[in-house]
Amino acid sequence: LIVVNRRKYIIDTMGEKYAEGVILDLEKTWEESDPRTPLICFLSMGSDPTDSIIALGKRLKIETHYVSMGQGQEIHARKLLQHTMAHGGWALLQNCHLGLDFLDELMDTVIETETVNESFRLWMTTDIHKQFPITLLQMSIKFTNEPPRGLRAGLKRTYSGDQDLLDVSDMVQWKPMLYAVAFLHSTVQERRKFGSLGWNIPYEFNQLPVLVVNELYFEKFLKVFWELRVLGKKGEIQYGGRVTDDYDKRLMNTFVKVWFSENTCSQEFSFYKGYSIPKCTMVDQYLQYIQSLPAYDTPEVFGLHPNADITYQTKLSKDVLDIILSIQPKDSTGGGGETREAVVARMADDMLEKLPADYVPFERVITLVRSTLNDLKLAIDGTIVLSENLRDASWASSTLGFWFTELLERNHQFYKWIFESRPNCFWMTGFFNPQGFLTAMRQEITRANKGWALDSVVLCNEVTKWMKDDITSPPSEGVYVYGLYLEGAGWDRRNMRLTEAKPKVLFEMMPVIRIYAENNTSKDPRLYSCPVYKKTIRTDMNYIAAVDLKTLQPPEHWVLRGVALLCDVK
Repeated sequence: LIVVNRRKYIIDTMGEKYAEGVILDLEKTWEESDPRTPLICFLSMGSDPTDSIIALGKRLKIETHYVSMGQGQEIHARKLLQHTMAHGGWALLQNCHLGLDFLDELMDTVIETETVNESFRLWMTTDIHKQFPITLLQMSIKFTNEPPRGLRAGLKRTYSGDQDLLDVSDMVQWKPMLYAVAFLHSTVQERRKFGSLGWNIPYEFNQLPVLVVNELYFEKFLKVFWELRVLGKKGEIQYGGRVTDDYDKRLMNTFVKVWFSENTCSQEFSFYKGYSIPKCTMVDQYLQYIQSLPAYDTPEVFGLHPNADITYQTKLSKDVLDIILSIQPKDSTGGGGETREAVVARMADDMLEKLPADYVPFERVITLVRSTLNDLKLAIDGTIVLSENLRDASWASSTLGFWFTELLERNHQFYKWIFESRPNCFWMTGFFNPQGFLTAMRQEITRANKGWALDSVVLCNEVTKWMKDDITSPPSEGVYVYGLYLEGAGWDRRNMRLTEAKPKVLFEMMPVIRIYAENNTSKDPRLYSCPVYKKTIRTDMNYIAAVDLKTLQPPEHWVLRGVALLCDVK
């Protein structure tokens, strides 16, 4: 509710123009400056203005020289300043937060140098830092170059130039493809706000790289693009080499496959309901059409399920409320109840009571936990010093409670396996190294089948209709696993296939899955290859394997949905 109504509140109290995204005009910023007024850009993700500054300099026929600050770069920065202040041109010092000791000298140089060439300008980029000289900030023009929020703002940014971009080519496909590429670029930027559902890695997508270099390069790019995707030639869209994760590459190529075809230039084509390619010839016409687009974009526009908005809105609301609370007066009056130390001591006693006392599979881990809890109690009593090892959190779960509960459950699974019998069904989250478990299963099946080689044996899977309590015996080959959660989609247990997620249900428990191995089996392209991760953070470190899931829709539908299986959703 907070996020939905914030725009309305701003419009009602301040005016509509304050609710619209601001497009940075570097040329106007430059016009406001002079040789003794530095221009400082505050960096944020996807906001590096270097390419834009260099492109502006080329258009104004001014040479731009730059130095990236860091250890030992002060000498190069001094030489750059001396040269550009004497002979003209722009000096760009990047990442000035890495050279704070040099900034006082820099400020004195700009102020005290008697003769400065009129074309000289000092551009600086920096992260926000408490030790950045306040005087330098006060004497500078400050700006930021954050990517615009929303498709409408992103498209406005692309079309905020002049008519030359539209007139650079006579190709029939030029203007529709230009708009489609701009729409794709805004989409890949917007998907970042949905976390791992949007992209596994939050890449820094800046302005379209080909646009800021040369429009003629962009024409060549679109011709190659047309050949690769529309005419069916093989190739992958790397997006400037920024996309590195394999599943993110799959997502990028799926967008291109779905949105770029011979149908792209037809009258019937649309990215989503209400988002089509306008048949315009002038920049003003495009801007007028873009202004008519919705101010708020639903997740479906980006290929995601409406549930994706819940996580985003929750995080955004929390950030807003945290900021509001941070500026409230602090209440200095003391309250009753337990002290923080008493709460910690009570929790330590509770956990020590629950730790298994006899020999356990995780003996080293249990011993370390017991030792840490006892030391923590001694530190609270003042017997020993509270060291960094006792102060810092080392668990990967969201809270200590979740981590401790999982530790006991993991120990229980391995205890039964070692001292009783092999489980009929394995709790996937209970493994510290699930990849090793699956590799061991492959080795077991390979040895049982004469003539099979481990290198040619591949993992296969079958989603059953049963839950964990329904399993009474192990499979004839392979293993049963449970405890996996489906994110981004739902599961139809009757037909055993993917379906759309239920409203407001972010994670759905999967039935038991049988995982086994076969000798060099080809994959069915109609199945969705679903990645499995240990945690909600989808990185290579948390990646386990991929399982094939049945679906009525094309697999590309679930790729855009960001569907994955997770061992732990806490």
